[in-house]
Amino acid sequence: MAFTHPVSRPFLTGRELEYVTDAVSGGWISSQGPYVRRFEEAFAAWNGVAHGVACSSGTAALTLALRALGIGPGDEVIVPEFTMIASAWAVTYTGATPVFVDCADDLNIDVTRVEEKITPRTRAIMPVHVYGRRCDMDAIMDIAHQYNLRVVEDSAEAHGVRPVGDIACFSLFANKIITAGEGGVCLTDDPRLAGQLAHLRAMAFTRDHSFLHKKLAYNHRMTAMQGAVALAQVERLDDILAARREIEARYDAALKDVPGITLMPPRDVLWMYDLRAERREELRAHLDARGVETRLFFKPMSRQPGYLDPVWPTLNAHRFSEDGLYLPTHTGLTADDQEYIAGAVREFYTSG
Repeated sequence: MAFTHPVSRPFLTGRELEYVTDAVSGGWISSQGPYVRRFEEAFAAWNGVAHGVACSSGTAALTLALRALGIGPGDEVIVPEFTMIASAWAVTYTGATPVFVDCADDLNIDVTRVEEKITPRTRAIMPVHVYGRRCDMDAIMDIAHQYNLRVVEDSAEAHGVRPVGDIACFSLFANKIITAGEGGVCLTDDPRLAGQLAHLRAMAFTRDHSFLHKKLAYNHRMTAMQGAVALAQVERLDDILAARREIEARYDAALKDVPGITLMPPRDVLWMYDLRAERREELRAHLDARGVETRLFFKPMSRQPGYLDPVWPTLNAHRFSEDGLYLPTHTGLTADDQEYIAGAVREFYTSG
């Protein structure tokens, strides 16, 4: 069905059309077009990081990051139980093994449980800033320093959370805080890692483009049209984050006293407004009938068929997945939109 209040909608109110038109009319539509480089430089500068390397998706960004760090078969990477499966898949794509750590009450990786999962094969930790909540990066960086591990931040849902790890990876899918429709970007301060990321995303061509490829690489390049949209989004990132802070505050105020609803901890940046709901499936049906789309929380990685572990029913990640959902959250959401959505939630829990 077509929802009157979809869970997400891109916010394309800047110079996106102007830049895309310029890219097309100038004939520079491949990854060689200038808009990719301009986006990389702008996003890196906004984050106070030296290098940005754009690519075809957030999943590609994670895969490139792990490969650039030399992670491969026989290695292990610490990954949260509570995340979108792309985090684990990126590890598997390299031939390494994801090792899962349960979440804390904020849905982020429980840093108190990380060390017990470290083995002699562990090479990296992949914290995920879930729904825009920054992980305890001080603790993670301390553990990484103690055990000589690399840190790849999965920041797919957290544009605006400043990177501190070796490489931070962002998604630019249509439902993210900023978007290119599809796409991703890696940020790093290390020039050698940046060079390796760029090399791997572009099929590992030699400088003379001789078609002699010395390593397995990928065609994970971003097009100029995507770069044009992404650049226009970065130019408005401060305004986008400010608008989303207001959206979070309005939802907090409207839902704080609704019986049956448990609000989640504040977010450092708002990607999606998540909450826990009694009689969740009935609530979803009620909202669906009123044109309000919702989405469920992630399921534990150990419940996924490809990583199945019988421990999954005991996990915090499973407990949250059983009653969690998120409401429509996008930059163009108005106060009237939110009052309608919150009113529909209140109606469900107070109508008897």
